[in-house]
Amino acid sequence: MKEKTFAFAVVALAATVALAAPKARRAAGGDDMVTQGRGAKVLIVQEPRLGQAACLTAPSVQGGSTVGQCYKKPRKWIVLETKYDTFGTETSKFLDQLTFTWHVLLDTKNATENKGNKEGLAPYSYFTTATTYVNIPAGSHAASVVLPPSCLERFGDPRAVGLEISNQNGEMLAGDCWSEVKGIAPHTKFWEDQKIMSAVTKEGTPMIERRQGLLDRSKTIWAIVFPNDYEQVAQ
Repeated sequence: MKEKTFAFAVVALAATVALAAPKARRAAGGDDMVTQGRGAKVLIVQEPRLGQAACLTAPSVQGGSTVGQCYKKPRKWIVLETKYDTFGTETSKFLDQLTFTWHVLLDTKNATENKGNKEGLAPYSYFTTATTYVNIPAGSHAASVVLPPSCLERFGDPRAVGLEISNQNGEMLAGDCWSEVKGIAPHTKFWEDQKIMSAVTKEGTPMIERRQGLLDRSKTIWAIVFPNDYEQVAQ
């Protein structure tokens, strides 16, 4: 019932904030978003997965600790990844800088260890972070952020993910939003609509709680997985 209240409250609002940048176009013969900014082209070629498809068991490094193993059963992380192509400029095959800003909504009812939401948490949890890559050569690359197992266990799996890719001047070069949340349409900037972000249940409690913890993969065990696919993170 709470989810239905949220849907009716924002369904007319979500479509009002479209995720688009100047000179946006669709790739010939496909649905990938292509947006040309000043001096650079970026093409999103693989979208992040939603739901349980984004929940993965982390790689294990044995013998790295003097203490015993605490968890005998594997725990899953939320791993959000996109693949993208860059085309450089007329004068260089390198792009100086790209910033990936992520916006993630977790659905509490799908929490793996908080069945029935006995804590009375908000129906959705919102996480955001930005990662800046530097010296990006023309070619294919990956970008990824993750949430530790405790987030999946307590706050649920990802049901809406937004991504904005901008250059060093703050110009958005590419972006999109993928959503399975009722009332939040795909391709919309739900995180910029305060009527959505401040929506309340019929009891008057927040629908969305802002939380911290979304991490670039380079700060986690996932950094060891296909490291050549990821460019240098700005310090």
